[in-house]
Amino acid sequence: MLEIEPADGPDSPLSPAAAVSHVLLVETDSSGLVLVDTGIGHADIANPAERLLNDWVELTQPSLDPATTAVAQITALGLSPADVRHIVLTHLHRDHAGGLSDFPDAAVHLFEAELADGGKTPAQLAHGPKWVTYNSGSGERWKGFDRVQALDAIAEEILLIPLHGHTPGHAGVAVRDTDRWLIHAGDAYMYHGEVDRPTPDTHPLMELVQASGEVDREQRLAGVATLREMTLDPQGDVEVFSAHDPWELARYL
Repeated sequence: MLEIEPADGPDSPLSPAAAVSHVLLVETDSSGLVLVDTGIGHADIANPAERLLNDWVELTQPSLDPATTAVAQITALGLSPADVRHIVLTHLHRDHAGGLSDFPDAAVHLFEAELADGGKTPAQLAHGPKWVTYNSGSGERWKGFDRVQALDAIAEEILLIPLHGHTPGHAGVAVRDTDRWLIHAGDAYMYHGEVDRPTPDTHPLMELVQASGEVDREQRLAGVATLREMTLDPQGDVEVFSAHDPWELARYL
């Protein structure tokens, strides 16, 4: 059971959920199951020293419970992991892409620049994912973002948004849900105060994590500013969440 702290603010402690990378599962009519990010996988839990690296495990203290993996949770929903035909990645960090090997037959969609960067732990990619890459220099304008792209071989409305900065090819993933859009913003931001209030607010711990890992702060913050405009628009139809914020996760529990 997840423990969500009742208090919310820059001085509030983070719950254990912050050490887990939240994923999104989309059931489609014609494209099977589409998974946005994978979190860490079964092989990571079985061999964390090689696939996650001991210093990272010690620093982040992720959940190493097999029941928390995406493949286990999909099974617990009564669905078949074999029906995950597409995976869309925000980026290739170990806590977002480690579960790729649990879905070896899925097409894996991401920006070319992200694949070129290569992630952080090659062991997690050694099984040979079926890459489908996109050039972030092309695409259409969508709700304040330029160069947004629809995904190949997926009929449903799922879009890849350039939210670069945390990594060279970091992406947001927008999913049409009846009369609204959900945007999985990955690690573009790590605390909801950065997008849900007119004057951005950061969480000191998560800001430290972000600052230690981002590759282009100006570029990242430009994307976050657009996400903030969407979130604060009273007439908007977009709901945004990130990968590690436990208070955002509490909305859906």
